[in-house]
Amino acid sequence: MLVVAIGGSPSTRSRSGLLLDHSRQWLQERGVEVVTFQVRDFAAEDLLHARFDSPQVKHFQDVVAEADGVIVATPVYKASFAGGLKTLLDLLPERALEHRIVLPIATGGSIAHMLAVDYALKPVLSALKAQETLHGIFADDRQISYPQGGTPATLDTALQARLLDSLETFHQALARRPRPVAPGVLNERLISARWSI
Repeated sequence: MLVVAIGGSPSTRSRSGLLLDHSRQWLQERGVEVVTFQVRDFAAEDLLHARFDSPQVKHFQDVVAEADGVIVATPVYKASFAGGLKTLLDLLPERALEHRIVLPIATGGSIAHMLAVDYALKPVLSALKAQETLHGIFADDRQISYPQGGTPATLDTALQARLLDSLETFHQALARRPRPVAPGVLNERLISARWSI
C-alpha cells in the first residue's frame, strides 16, 4: 500500500505538519509506505506559474498516480485552507484522486474554522474525483502544544483519540478499496467469459 501525505503549511514549525507526521508514523508502523510532499519544498516559480513540466511537479503527479490513498494536511487561514496547497493541488490532473481514499486534516486558531474542511477543502478533493473522502480531522491550535526548549510537541488526549480513530478508518478503507482494472484486461475478461441467456 502506498499513501501520499501532502503538507500545505509554508512553515517548518506547523501544527498541521505535526499531525501529518503522526499520521505518517502510525501508517508506517503498520507496513504502509508513505511518501511526503510539503508545499514549501516546491519551487515557488513552479507553483505560481503552473509549470506542469517541472521535474519536481511531474514526480509529484507520478507518485500520486501510484497511490492508494492521500492524506492532505493544512492550516486554515481566513476561513479557508492554505493558498499554496490549492496551487499545488491545481497542478494535479483532473481525475488525479480517482480510485483513491483521502483523509483531510486541518488546524486553525479556533473551532470557528472547523467548517473550512467541509466547505473549502472537500470540494477541491471532490473535483479531483476522490473515490472516498473521509470525515477528516480539525484541530484547534490549543489542542497541540509546542513547548519551548526542544521538547517534543504533544497532542491533547481528545485530539489524539480522534486522530487514531480516523487513521484506523483510513487504513481499513485502504484495505477494502477496490482495485481498478485496466480497460484492456477488462475487455479480455468480457470476451473470454462464458455467457448464458
